[in-house]
Amino acid sequence: MSTETNTEYAAEQAPRLNWAEHAPEVYKAMIRVETAAKKGLDPKLYELVKIRASQINHCAFCLDMHTKDALAAGESVERVVQLSAWEESRHFYTEKELAALELTEAVTVLTDGFVPDEVYEKAAKQFDEAELAQLIAAIVTINAWNRFGVTTRMTPGHYQPGQHG
Repeated sequence: MSTETNTEYAAEQAPRLNWAEHAPEVYKAMIRVETAAKKGLDPKLYELVKIRASQINHCAFCLDMHTKDALAAGESVERVVQLSAWEESRHFYTEKELAALELTEAVTVLTDGFVPDEVYEKAAKQFDEAELAQLIAAIVTINAWNRFGVTTRMTPGHYQPGQHG
């Protein structure tokens, strides 16, 4: 008796456009912004922020990339899995990480047109001003990447940690 299953998955959707190829200067500028935005931030926290924004924005390509990068950086599977329900799984994260995740959601969604003062103040208590500026830059940057990925339907599943582009 074989334990192998013959699962047939849905066909992989082709991307609409290779935007990096057709707008190389924009792509290179985004890489420079990305490099600058992560300076001074804990790499695991940085990946958690990227994953959470990508979950909210439904960017499958970025989710594939940043979950793999987080795991490669030593993040636990449990914390990555619980991230979509971080409010119900607070005990998996530090107060600093919780403040960063809450700020990520506020900046990403902007449904009320602003980031609430209490959310900003929580983050300001956990991060010094230089770190907070970098965190905001990281959140804004991943949101820009998500919009490129979602709009052009970049295909997830092929990224390997440490690979760019």
